[in-house]
Amino acid sequence: MTRRTTGRTAGAPDAGAPTRRRFLAAAAVSAAAVPLAAACGRAAGGGAERTGTLRYQGWTGQVTLPELAEDLGYLGGVRLEWVGNTASGPQDVQSAATGQVAFGGAFNGASVKLQESGAPLTSVIGYYGTDAKNYTGFFVLEGSPIRGPRDLVGKKIGMNTLGGHSQAVLDLYLRRNGLSAGDVAKVEALAVPPVSLEQSLRQGQIDVAALTGIFQDKAIAAGGVRRVFRDYDFLGAFTAGSYVFRDDFIERNPDTVRAFTAGVAKAIEWSRTAPREEVVARQMKILAARGRNESPDALKYWKSWGVAGRGGLMTDREFATWSGWLKDAGQIREVKVRPRDLYTNEFNPCANGGGPR
Repeated sequence: MTRRTTGRTAGAPDAGAPTRRRFLAAAAVSAAAVPLAAACGRAAGGGAERTGTLRYQGWTGQVTLPELAEDLGYLGGVRLEWVGNTASGPQDVQSAATGQVAFGGAFNGASVKLQESGAPLTSVIGYYGTDAKNYTGFFVLEGSPIRGPRDLVGKKIGMNTLGGHSQAVLDLYLRRNGLSAGDVAKVEALAVPPVSLEQSLRQGQIDVAALTGIFQDKAIAAGGVRRVFRDYDFLGAFTAGSYVFRDDFIERNPDTVRAFTAGVAKAIEWSRTAPREEVVARQMKILAARGRNESPDALKYWKSWGVAGRGGLMTDREFATWSGWLKDAGQIREVKVRPRDLYTNEFNPCANGGGPR
């Protein structure tokens, strides 16, 4: 399939391939039918009727942004159909690539790797990231001798999935601190379910736990752990993961993708402005109502989605960083796909007069 050139904000000039022009023509019809406000706050409501059901995978004990957007009434006529829980971000986007679900969400590096291999996917909106409140931290027990990068050689590092955000951050941290490829190879990354990471650390099954979000805050609140480093320290604020759709799904269903993207964008901005207690209470209500026998305890530690761009807008940097890492780590032979060909902001109403927050 001819890959579209989609990494520019709406309205930017582009001399793309024929597939791209057909796609833009369809999107233009959609935009004419559904006027979008310059600010993303009202974009998900009103306009032409939107229909469609999006099959997706969820996460145990967590509420995703699409689930929040649906509960807030921001998805318009689009409905979500939960088909089960995913084991990891890479597995989720792989399911989207094979058509098992309509969309998937993962660390951008995992999506880049799939797209570099020819998977016909496009990222449409960022949904999680790193900021001062929400980051990936690598924690040890308080009495651990591990203090810096060289202390990690020969140690076991637990993380939610291999090939995802935590492993990429760990690898970058080690390489940027001068460790040789041989030493980096001696740092053992182990996949541990997020809900079990803290327990595995405290029981001595792993030496370091890569903790994020509510699981990190829960561990800190319990005490007895110490952070060695975090991605925010050397990468700053950035959107780390995005939702992807297959290209053929986007071309067939531009209205549905637009409604989904606008709804998630609005949910992101609602979460920024609503009192934190209200955001937490809303997530707890959603978790209880779906009746999947999950504990809501970790949700009370929610602070931020960590999304850098307003309404989930994405930038080249958030993909180029991981393209370069994949090549340096030997996971791809060369970078063949330009960052701007991996994602699009065209469905995001915040692109019209928006910009990074």
